[in-house]
Amino acid sequence: MPATTFTPRALLLDMDGTLVNSDAVVERCWRRWAGANGLDPAEVLRVAHGRQGHATMAVLLPDRPVEVNLAENDLMLAAEKADTEGVVPIPGAPAFLAALAGLPHALVTSADAPLARVRMAAAGLPLPPVLVTAESVGASKPDPEGFLKGAAALGLAPADCLAFEDSEAGIAAAHAAGVPVIGIGPRAAAHHPTAHAPTLESLTITPGPAGALTVTLA
Repeated sequence: MPATTFTPRALLLDMDGTLVNSDAVVERCWRRWAGANGLDPAEVLRVAHGRQGHATMAVLLPDRPVEVNLAENDLMLAAEKADTEGVVPIPGAPAFLAALAGLPHALVTSADAPLARVRMAAAGLPLPPVLVTAESVGASKPDPEGFLKGAAALGLAPADCLAFEDSEAGIAAAHAAGVPVIGIGPRAAAHHPTAHAPTLESLTITPGPAGALTVTLA
């Protein structure tokens, strides 16, 4: 199969499931929440990936007051920050980020900034120079706001960027923002990314002419 090549000017990177494997923590926290609320853990986890916690709660318990979800979201974030057992880099993430040193890229995550720092540090990964976190946006993925703000922070149009995502909500957010998106890992394959990579190890990144990057998916 021939290689697929993209020539963006910058990359917009999701964190959980894309750079950092935090599934063990996410599952522990959300299974506890599901049990406390009488919900099917599998359905909760299907919704939770890629979204801010309070947005997940709003989908699953639509009649609950917003303030209750926001208060529980604070508790969830505290629990997630305190639990780094099993947090590891996605295969290929260290080399992938090393290849981006000095090149334009941003982290666009549904985590808040403290949790993003905790998880990237636990996985031994450097933080990108630009962070778009939960505090940066008024709406969670699948809303496109995070990707639009990431592109704007880099001084670029969304179409000049390339997103990397693993979740249904994240891929939908990138599409809605007009950003081509490479889906990373098995979770992404079913959600119609522009292209799909089994792992970050499938990708190579090289600087191109006129400020463009060359991203090759083998």
